[in-house]
Amino acid sequence: MALITCQNVKVGYEGRTVAENINFSVEKGDYLFIIGENGSGKSTLMKTILGLHPLMEGTILTKDGFQPNEIGYLPQQTVIQKDFPASVKEIVRSGCLNQGGFRPFYQKEEKKRAKEMMEKLDILELQNRCYRELSGGQMQRVLLARALCATKQLLLLDEPIAGLDPKAALEMYDFIAKLNQMFGLTIIMISHDLRAAIRYASKILHIGYTPLYFGTKEGYLTSTIGKHYLQEGEG
Repeated sequence: MALITCQNVKVGYEGRTVAENINFSVEKGDYLFIIGENGSGKSTLMKTILGLHPLMEGTILTKDGFQPNEIGYLPQQTVIQKDFPASVKEIVRSGCLNQGGFRPFYQKEEKKRAKEMMEKLDILELQNRCYRELSGGQMQRVLLARALCATKQLLLLDEPIAGLDPKAALEMYDFIAKLNQMFGLTIIMISHDLRAAIRYASKILHIGYTPLYFGTKEGYLTSTIGKHYLQEGEG
């Protein structure tokens, strides 16, 4: 069974429909890019999967025993988050609370996992630094390490490259691809970067267009919607 299956899903908020007739599934090891224009419902869909927005219509099925609190989530970063006065280590460790709820201390295994994630993201030497003193690329790696502490299966990323300079963006893409290819982590990423989707994705979901596209990257390249947007990007 797929980790997540969406069947005839309608999403929105405050009673307003943003996207509907959404059908797709995510298998273990997939790297799914969700693309579409601004306002097409990408972030709303992701928040609905996480249970942060109520499902308006349809069904979202998860693999037996797999729960939303086992998903690592990296949301779009806000100005307030960038000014958060905590250490890198504190922020990364807080990802372990996703499954266990609030506790006044961290268990030995949680501290070990946080250290491993910081090592994977090459930020261990920053662990005692204040988060708000970091560069944009370093901040995103800290938040990615935090999200990894919350999951061993599925990572949801909402525009993780937004606001980064080209070098930092490329490093982030490479980190994420490594997590997918070397560690088998399933990735769902929202992005406006069609070139990155073509380079990294195994599957693409394009919403905000009727009919929506869901399928392989190779199929997208030959689809009507894919040809249209690729030509538009070259123009």
